[in-house]
Amino acid sequence: MVQELVGVIAAAGVAGLVYLTAAARVVKQYERGVVFRLGRLRGGVRPPGLALIIPGVDRLRRVNLQIVTMPIPAQEGITRDNVTVRVDAVVYFKVVDPAAAVVNVEDYRFAVSQMAQTSLRSIIGKSELDDLLSDREKLNQGLELMIDSPAVGWGVQIDRVEIKDVSLPDAMKRSMARQAEADRERRARIINADAEFQASKKLAEAAQAMADTPSALQLRLLQTVMAVAAEKNSTLVLPIPVELLRFLEKGAEPRTDRLEPQQQPERHEPQPDLDPGRQDHVLETRTTEREEHIAER
Repeated sequence: MVQELVGVIAAAGVAGLVYLTAAARVVKQYERGVVFRLGRLRGGVRPPGLALIIPGVDRLRRVNLQIVTMPIPAQEGITRDNVTVRVDAVVYFKVVDPAAAVVNVEDYRFAVSQMAQTSLRSIIGKSELDDLLSDREKLNQGLELMIDSPAVGWGVQIDRVEIKDVSLPDAMKRSMARQAEADRERRARIINADAEFQASKKLAEAAQAMADTPSALQLRLLQTVMAVAAEKNSTLVLPIPVELLRFLEKGAEPRTDRLEPQQQPERHEPQPDLDPGRQDHVLETRTTEREEHIAER
């Protein structure tokens, strides 16, 4: 009798152990459990830890709450300014309502992927090429809103969307390279012209200062000679400006106003114009006076 009782207790213990093993489920910290009893959602969401269900009646489905990083396949489209581009992106999302993610959508990962691809093609068609290349932050926000709107009913929250790369045709790349080169050359010419203009203004001011003070030109010439001589050259080229020669010429000219009265040059009075008959009479008078002077001697 005792042996039969011990056997029954052992059998019950084994059956209980088997039942407990079949009914026990472990839910990890980053997961939540959704229980279906005979196909109907049962109670709330099971928290992390040990969860017991009825074997053969209940079915536990675990839902991951971690942030999922899903790459969006590259989508080819035509921008608003008629440029063919190929854009790929990445979307970050997580499940915030495990029951809705299991009940409301068959596969929330596949649904988010398809919605992201459709939204990306829509963004490409509404944007211009310059926006895709330079203003990506605004496009990322618009893409996030487009994906997040239907994902709210799936129990999924879109955390972030990033456009990774924009591929352009080779012809468009060469055209953009030529445009960038032309723009840089234009800016270089403008900067060079502005520099020449500023330099000309400074040179004009320097020339005016040297014109007011001629000795400044000589000092500048000596500084140039010193700068050239510091290089230890065997040949020294000394430029002489024309202004310096003019300055020396002015210094070498005699001052006529300081000469003594006897050293001043004789001044010849201009002879009045005479008619031919008058000129002959003057010539005969001078000849007669000369002959009388010789006869007296």
